Amino acid sequence: MYNAISSAGMIVLIGLCWLFSTNRRRINWKLVGWGTGLQLLFAIFVFRVPAGRRLFLLLNDLVVKVVEASAAGAEFLFGPLALPPGAKGSVGFILAFQALPTIIFFSALISLLYFFKIMPLVIRGFASLFSETMKLSGAESVSVASNIFVGIESAFTIRPHIGTMTRSELCTILTTGMATVASNVLALYVFTLREQFPTIAGHLVSASILSAPAAVVMSKILLPEEQIPETYGKSIKPHYERESNFFEAIINGANAGAKVIVGVAALLVAVLGLVELFDMIIGVLGGKLNALLQMKFDWSLKGILGVLFYPFSLIMGVSPDDAGIVARIVGERTVATEVAGYKDLATAISDGTIRHPRSIAITTYALCGFAHLASMAIFVGGLSALAPKKTKVLSQTGFRALCAATLACLMTACTAGIFFTDSSILLGGK
Repeated sequence: MYNAISSAGMIVLIGLCWLFSTNRRRINWKLVGWGTGLQLLFAIFVFRVPAGRRLFLLLNDLVVKVVEASAAGAEFLFGPLALPPGAKGSVGFILAFQALPTIIFFSALISLLYFFKIMPLVIRGFASLFSETMKLSGAESVSVASNIFVGIESAFTIRPHIGTMTRSELCTILTTGMATVASNVLALYVFTLREQFPTIAGHLVSASILSAPAAVVMSKILLPEEQIPETYGKSIKPHYERESNFFEAIINGANAGAKVIVGVAALLVAVLGLVELFDMIIGVLGGKLNALLQMKFDWSLKGILGVLFYPFSLIMGVSPDDAGIVARIVGERTVATEVAGYKDLATAISDGTIRHPRSIAITTYALCGFAHLASMAIFVGGLSALAPKKTKVLSQTGFRALCAATLACLMTACTAGIFFTDSSILLGGK
């Protein structure tokens, strides 16, 4: 029954997107069909085809091993502070010393993959798939493909074309950037949840891939193409500056990772502090309103967002027993970032607040994206810096792209819900 609800949820989300479209007559339903079909085909391969399940578990084990290897440098620098919970001498989980350093390692690793021309080859493969099936422009296809693996850096792969892109193309690029996750930050989520959810790495990899076509679908419904893109029908290569040698690639990658760490840490300090301040203010006012109206409503940001996202939790196929806590966690991501969301998910799994494995899996997919206000500012600001003439269009499109990215993440969660079974080997590496 819940799998059927998840199926209906996809239709509801597409319908909601259609309701707020800027031009319903220009919606390319063939593109919508192909994008949705690609999602479902990939999900079938991962969840139902034996070879797909084996590949999934192989990727999961590979990512976990790489994450474990990434801890070596942190343990050398920080000693017991870097040891994960359960390890001999560990002082418990400390985000700054155990999870954040993995970002530096993965940034250096991705830089090496670019240096050896492996990453550009993979990006071109995915770009060809998106271009041939959904008929995206060449620049869009490359950007969507690169966003599966990297974050705001993906903008550099299409840097020469940003200045001439249409409003719809820019919305697609912003949406895809916020609906997927970078591989270096993905490692942070794996570190946070691998004890509670052993196959988390494989699910996050598949979620990032699934969310790419979903982001295109939602973006092209909300803001359909009304012009002919300059690179339409053209195959373009990812633009990037290759380092002169192996060690320069490591150095530049590590330095880029360090900047990401500073950005993530600063964002968490600022946003979580502001959320706490908001909760204090609204809590006082809400407490008086509760007393006046004899209510017991939770006047906090999580409480308010939990109410707003509760219907979405139900249509994703989450059990009513868990819908409340899932709604709070997914809603929280909108302002407090997905890092806080995954941390709260780990806590909810540990203390038994979330009861069903299905709810855990669906929440994992729903959270897998940068769909929050801070990320919107980062992507709009980053693209504006590369194409100043497009600043006005980007700023006008940013919030619409954030809504499309949020719906895309929920659509990906519905896709996972459609093929979920309690006996799946993808739940705990049985």
